[in-house]
Amino acid sequence: MTVLVYEDFGTGRHREASLIRHALGSAHDEELVAGLAGGIGFMYFVFEYEGLTPIATIVAQSHPEPWVQVALGRLGVPYDATRAMKPRWGRVRAALDEGQPAFCVVDRSSLPWHEPDPAAEMTGADPHTVVIAGYDGDDLLIEDGAGTPHRIDREEFGVAWTAHRKGRHQLIVPTGPPEGEPDVDGAIATTVTHLTGPVLGNQFDVNFGFTGMEKLAAQLRDRTTKAGWERRFGGSPAAFRAGTGRLYACLEEEWTAPGATRPLYADFLDLVGRPEAAGLFRESARSWSELAALARDADADADAGGRRELFEACAERVDRCVDLEGQAVRALQK
Repeated sequence: MTVLVYEDFGTGRHREASLIRHALGSAHDEELVAGLAGGIGFMYFVFEYEGLTPIATIVAQSHPEPWVQVALGRLGVPYDATRAMKPRWGRVRAALDEGQPAFCVVDRSSLPWHEPDPAAEMTGADPHTVVIAGYDGDDLLIEDGAGTPHRIDREEFGVAWTAHRKGRHQLIVPTGPPEGEPDVDGAIATTVTHLTGPVLGNQFDVNFGFTGMEKLAAQLRDRTTKAGWERRFGGSPAAFRAGTGRLYACLEEEWTAPGATRPLYADFLDLVGRPEAAGLFRESARSWSELAALARDADADADAGGRRELFEACAERVDRCVDLEGQAVRALQK
């Protein structure tokens, strides 16, 4: 017997917002779900592993709070969140039989429908949320961005569910309809904090928000130290492609919606009556997408002068985004 708790699949503009929207019966706009989850943010790190090209990583969406719990909480949707030493298949099946989807955090690289990723060392360690939307015998039906659910054997899915240590066997099940009005003010306050800081309350806060953007711009311009892009990514065509490829992917495809999530967030702000900030974030989105396009189209065989010119052009776009988003934050604080 096949049990499927909803039938609306596929990613709209943002993968996690679409997962939440579908799991709740598509009763809410994607823009509202994304905005209530915190919408935008900025995190910039360069991960280095022995023997490998450094991996530049930008998370342009709200981070590090988990999207599912935050969005459900601000929508007023009650939910049951549990962790266990081993997969609770009985709880999963009971939820599905009651028409309740089950959110799980897994190791993305362990799912067979994902292509091998050159940044797998980092990707596999980052939370990747999917929804168990149904089952058919011992097969599970998983929503993970495709237009139809992925079919996977329960035990094989269990490997991915176990592999992500920080989210091992986490299970989140919505248990009822929304209670009260969405917490728009709390969501906007979180976005402001994520841009102005502190986010973590430790030494890594320099990598978040406006200070993270300023750090990215400074390292793009840095021609002399080992932290600069000239030395990290300018030494060979392969290293250059790795750096510019990550810039494009992180601003348009991974842990984001296109345009560093800013267009989606601008639509949320319009929806909740904050048009001034919406316009500024929409303008900033154009600069983020310009930066991504410069990185995507960069000539890997460019000489040192060409590489420096590209890095400077990218840094100029970051500077403009910092200015525009600073204005947007001040508009949100009025």
